[in-house]
Amino acid sequence: MKTFALSRAHQSGQPDVAGFFDPRTFSIQYVVSDPSTQRCAIIDPVLDFDEKSGATATLQADELLAYIEREGLEVDWVLDTHPHADHFSAARYLHEKTGAPTAIGRPVTQVQALWKDIYNWPDLQDDGSQWDRLFDEGDTFRLGEIECRVMHSPGHTLASITYVIGNAAFVHDTLFQPDFGTARADFPGGSAHQLWNSIQAILALPDETRLFTGHDYMPDGREPQWESTVREQRETNKHRLSDSSEAEYVELRNRRDSELPMPKLILHALQVNILGGRLPEPESNGKRYLKFPLDALEGAAWE
Repeated sequence: MKTFALSRAHQSGQPDVAGFFDPRTFSIQYVVSDPSTQRCAIIDPVLDFDEKSGATATLQADELLAYIEREGLEVDWVLDTHPHADHFSAARYLHEKTGAPTAIGRPVTQVQALWKDIYNWPDLQDDGSQWDRLFDEGDTFRLGEIECRVMHSPGHTLASITYVIGNAAFVHDTLFQPDFGTARADFPGGSAHQLWNSIQAILALPDETRLFTGHDYMPDGREPQWESTVREQRETNKHRLSDSSEAEYVELRNRRDSELPMPKLILHALQVNILGGRLPEPESNGKRYLKFPLDALEGAAWE
């Protein structure tokens, strides 16, 4: 199974993008770099977690670090596109290893407030202070000589954002590969209407913009894929993004979501990821414990 691919810049001022596929969570992590300066950012890194044994590990994150060392890169940012529901974020671990600042979209504070109530967690700081920077819509930053722009892309979650880095856009769970469609919008705070509008904003980017998704579920048993273009998504996405109305898309998305069981790690992962990838503090016996609310997601489909 292919678990690594490098998308090289074809012109000056554009980024190289290395994608790392995690078969356990079907997630893709990215190291995006400026070839002229060797500065890079890590996007959506995975902290390994085995829900059966409760074990954690840093195998995925260490693979990213090994690639960065091998290529002679320097890390400027550790970025998350949203608080993930299907894996733990390794952002905190990578910040500690590299010293690079962490960042996410400012609406993460709304997600924190929502899950603070679900977890009955009155002591949770819901001001986003767990990250070094909170991005607003339209914010810009630089990766070496490449300009980067932030687009808010709500719908899958309240806090989903897209990073546009040169001619590459990191859309995570908003769009999947064209043969799989688009993201679900039934998590707490999700909205199919908002998702439609976010998708239209992404599809308004230049046709040859490289789009990098955050998951691939390998329909029909094909090899993992995670790169497409705006043109490919507009013309071939199975959810008919170019010739459907908003109402038609919302009806399709809501019908599909009503049949999907929740991700198996959603209640595990959110209490870690709304803290920027921090695991719970050890208790008096030196062990860490996750809090698991029962009947918290009413109406969710069962497998």
